[in-house]
Amino acid sequence: MSNKNSITDFKTLARTISLVENEAENFETLLQQLKPNDIPVIGFTGPPGAGKSTLLNAVIGVLLAEGKKIGLVLIDPSSPFNFGSLLGDRLRMSAHFTNENLFIRSLATRGSLGGLSDKIIEVVEVMRSYRFDYIFIETVGVGQSEVEIAGLADTTVVVLVPEAGDSVQTMKAGLMEIADIFVINKADRADADTLANSIEHQLQMNGREIIPILKTVAVESKGVNELITEIALRQNSPENTKRKLVLLAEKALRIIAKNRMKNFDKEKMKAVLSKEMTISNFNLYTFVKQYL
Repeated sequence: MSNKNSITDFKTLARTISLVENEAENFETLLQQLKPNDIPVIGFTGPPGAGKSTLLNAVIGVLLAEGKKIGLVLIDPSSPFNFGSLLGDRLRMSAHFTNENLFIRSLATRGSLGGLSDKIIEVVEVMRSYRFDYIFIETVGVGQSEVEIAGLADTTVVVLVPEAGDSVQTMKAGLMEIADIFVINKADRADADTLANSIEHQLQMNGREIIPILKTVAVESKGVNELITEIALRQNSPENTKRKLVLLAEKALRIIAKNRMKNFDKEKMKAVLSKEMTISNFNLYTFVKQYL
């Protein structure tokens, strides 16, 4: 790192992320010394099969062609039992892998229920110490539990496909409420207009303001420039400035909660639970009370 505590090359960036992920000695001091830049963080989420990776690949291709520096975080799904990563998500971006302006980092969810890695906040803060033009995060695509992305990204892009029309009603408690931009990918298929109308109607039912609903065909790069323009417009809007306070509060709460649980002995609790759960009048809330 430089004397200004900003990261100036990808090798240093990669090493610093590893130190933070592995909670190496003095990693917290390192985090406290970071000087993050005001870089837009864009989250891409949505159900499996919506084409998030293909769309993001197309967006990044356009931005790299413009000479932009891009940081990309790909969340790998991982087993809640051994916490190992199950997918090599870097392969998704193989077309741009050697581009000197693209930095890719894969993170395992490590059993996190919200579709994000438990170190995602820290990793993104480290990346914001490098002068990227954009940082993109692609989540694993596990549906409504991915609402965590709204507490991290400046702009959340929810990617759907026309076939999702029947499930829009079930999204109102999750993806319907976190989206800043809806994208209907594979919009050359039937029912794309029907889905757009359904989303707009559901937004009105939920009392939300009308937000952009864009159509793309990612494999042909159709609609990609419009999406990039919409993302840029949001970054410069007054609403985005207001949202930053909410985002910082959410990040602070997650960091506080995680640190308070840091020394909690999960295995010891499981051992006690294995005995008490066999009692006929076992009550989970009574059991938990002893730890509060």
